[in-house]
This record gives sequence, structure tokens and C-alpha cells, in this order.
Amino acid sequence: MIPAKDSTGKPASRGKKSARGTTASKGAVNEPDETEDQDLPSDAAGRLKIKRQYEELLGIRIEKLKGRVLNREKINKTIEGIYFICLACKKICHNLDEGLLQDPETHVCYCEGCRRKR
Repeated sequence: MIPAKDSTGKPASRGKKSARGTTASKGAVNEPDETEDQDLPSDAAGRLKIKRQYEELLGIRIEKLKGRVLNREKINKTIEGIYFICLACKKICHNLDEGLLQDPETHVCYCEGCRRKR
């Protein structure tokens, strides 16, 4: 087998291996919102990161899913965290950050800000 060579004729170098054995990327990841997260407590910063991931993942389907619960999580034995899309403002919210008002009959979700406006 002939070893691969780069444009200068030298043998091509392989990327550094990480602990998992995969090739590490040479480029830096751009995190523009990283400075905003530094002043938040770690749990609030984690929720903000998950909300952004939901926004990326759902994209245009937010209109279709508005008013619904996305995910429930156990924070500890007594506290349950709920990610949902507010029916009025169509933002992805968490009950510990924005509050939650859920209609018991229709199970439609509103954040506290939109509930006060109504």
C-alpha cells in the first residue's frame, strides 16, 4: 500500500486521536453566545443551551407544535422540569424559567408572560 502524500510531497499526517479513538477536528468551534452564559448559574445555562438546541432541531415545525409539551425531566425527587412551546408567543420555554400554565382540559401550554397579557 502506498502512503498518502500532501501537496508538498511529504507523507500526510494523521489528525490527533481523542480518547474515543476518533480523529479530532483542527478548526475551533464558534460559540458566540458563550459569553452570555457565563453570568448564569450552571443549571440555567444548561436549560438555555437545551432551548437553543430545540429551536435548531424543530425549526419551522414550532408553528405546528405550539402549545405542546416537548419533554419532561426529573430535576430531583420533588421537582419536575418541563420544556414546552408557548401557544401565544411560540417560544420554547421551561417551567422553572418562564413558568407554566397548562389548561387541564385541552393540555395547551402558556408561559407566565403570555398568561398575564391575556
